[in-house]
Formats: sequence, structure tokens, C-alpha cells
Amino acid sequence: MPEVIHFRDSDKIIKEKGLEPDVNITLEYVEAMLYGTLYKRELTIQALKECDWRNEDLSILDGRRYQYKGIKKGVAIEGNFASYEYILEGLFRLQIGFDKGRIETGILMLTSERSEKSRLGTSIELAKMEVEQLYPTISMPVTIALFDLGSPELPDENGVKGGESDGVSVPPVKTIEEYTEEDWENFEPFP
Repeated sequence: MPEVIHFRDSDKIIKEKGLEPDVNITLEYVEAMLYGTLYKRELTIQALKECDWRNEDLSILDGRRYQYKGIKKGVAIEGNFASYEYILEGLFRLQIGFDKGRIETGILMLTSERSEKSRLGTSIELAKMEVEQLYPTISMPVTIALFDLGSPELPDENGVKGGESDGVSVPPVKTIEEYTEEDWENFEPFP
């Protein structure tokens, strides 16, 4: 389960709407689905579809293509796992929907991964400090979920992992110049 921080009684709004089990299951499912993967955007959308967060109108502004990742019963889910710094843009996008009366609270999903050299403390400490410092610009009740999704396991350049081949060995193809007279005699265009 990701680390979850509630601000301005967002947890009470989620409970009042009867969404506490949905939110917990969704966050756990997103974490399980994305752990160790490389392409997180498409998998996040798939997970939210499967958890019924993409059945309502997801638009943030009328006539524009800006969309939340999901909405259910006035609770929006927004997120990005590429960079913790998405916190500012994610909070801004949620605040727009809140100010327009479209949502009552939001959940912002972020990676907890940051530079090891950072002197700003843990991701939880930083998130708490930033949300407090952004008030009154960001004044809505919001929940932040910080995910540790691990690093993707990538095979090396030759598709070899741990000294073992992951696929079938294919010999190099000869160029026309490399064909001998014997090769041309035995050539069958469609065996």
C-alpha cells in the first residue's frame, strides 16, 4: 500500500461518499500493477478503468482536452509516476475542478522516489511542507498517495539477462555480395 497523507479532512469526505474501500483497493491495485514496470501511463489508465474510475466525464475544463485520470462520486484521481515534482501541477489540476464545483476532493498519486542527494527530508515530509506552503493557492481537501514502484528490470542490449538468453538465436543475414555461387544454385525463393 502506498503511503497516504490526508489534508483538510479529505479522508472524511471519502468516507462520507462511501469510497474508502474503493480508494484503498484502487491504490493497492495500481501499486501491484505498476511495480517494476517501465510504461506506467497506459497501465495506470487500465487499472483505473478496471476499478470503475473512468466512467464519468473526466474533463477538467470545458472545450479542452485536459482530463483527470479518474473520477468517481465527486472524487478525482490525478497522478504521474515519472517525477515527484508533478505535485505542483497535479495539485493545480485538482484545485481547478474543486473551484469549479466539479469535485469535492482529490487524490494525487505520485512516485516517492527522489534524488538521494536531496536535503529536503523524506517524500512524506516534503509533501506535507509543500501542501502547507501552497495554501491559500491550493486550499482544497486533498489526499496524496506516495508510491514506491521499484525500478524496472531491463534486459541488457543483447536480450541477455543473468547470462541466459531470453529468446531464439538468429544467425546474421548475408548481404547479396556475401552470397557464393553455390548459395545462388541452392536458392529457393519460397521453400
